[in-house]
Amino acid sequence: MAVKQLCRLGAKQEELKGGVMKVFLSGGTGFVGSEVRRQLLAAGHVVRVLVRDGSEGKLDDAVNQEVHLGDLTDASSLVGALDGCEAVIHLVGIIREFPGRGVTFKRLHVKTTENLLLAATEQGVKRFLHMSANGVRAQANTGYHRTKWQAEGLVRNSGLDWTIFRPSLIFGPGSEFVDMLAELIRRLPVVPVFGNGQYRMQPVAVEQVAASFVKALKMPETIGATYHQGGGSSYSYDEILDLTAQALGKQKAVKIHQPLFMIKPLIKVMQSSEHFPITSDQLTMLVEGNVCEPGEWADAFDLQPMSYAEGIVNSLRQPATPTQSSRSR
Repeated sequence: MAVKQLCRLGAKQEELKGGVMKVFLSGGTGFVGSEVRRQLLAAGHVVRVLVRDGSEGKLDDAVNQEVHLGDLTDASSLVGALDGCEAVIHLVGIIREFPGRGVTFKRLHVKTTENLLLAATEQGVKRFLHMSANGVRAQANTGYHRTKWQAEGLVRNSGLDWTIFRPSLIFGPGSEFVDMLAELIRRLPVVPVFGNGQYRMQPVAVEQVAASFVKALKMPETIGATYHQGGGSSYSYDEILDLTAQALGKQKAVKIHQPLFMIKPLIKVMQSSEHFPITSDQLTMLVEGNVCEPGEWADAFDLQPMSYAEGIVNSLRQPATPTQSSRSR
């Protein structure tokens, strides 16, 4: 029996270390997904991107790219979707719920993972790479982290050859977080900060997050492993603001700290409005901080985690000129 098991493992290693693969990609039009898709194609892989009907325009034309119209919340739309694929990369996730539109953590984190795992199992795709989040745990204080943890449980118990990544806050060109901070610093004479601004963050570069997914396809030693992904340094939120301001050519960000006991009741009342910028869960996650120990990830993938200070300048979008703004409307 032991000899047979070793032979099967050897065959799996040879298979995974082989040439190009056909990869099924969920979340391929998002911030992280766009970079993962770009790197997969650059590595010569064939990528089948799951796209909701009407969102095809978010994809550019590319050689070796296929499109499958479907919706991860609808299991029937995944019938045959993975045929011919050798691996799945699952990136779908949300940071905020809109229950009135059916956009909930339970539906987008847990149900989508359940549906995709079932499709992979039924259609014979064994390799499954899953993006979770730093800070997930069973007794987390937020629905975001609890449902991400539940999704991880489904992956671990799937019987597939899984690898899980838990990134910290991801930054890079097109990052909503970076763009939001830059916009606040450009437009406001004083930037509001929730609480004391000393909660720590360890942003990780999107290029390195994406590279890990692509490399893991040919790394059988990553099967059954969970990796925390964080940047080369951690910073307080105040320091993040100052680094962003410096990248914009300012000496530092002028801040006004707002006591949490005053902010929490306001957010609780206003968060039901889709136009209000933050929810109670998001505030909780912010002040909890977001740091990790990325050494195991860095060693496994032979990389030096980039820090926010090193990458912020290239991550900033330039403000649109009046002509550019008029074209975009």
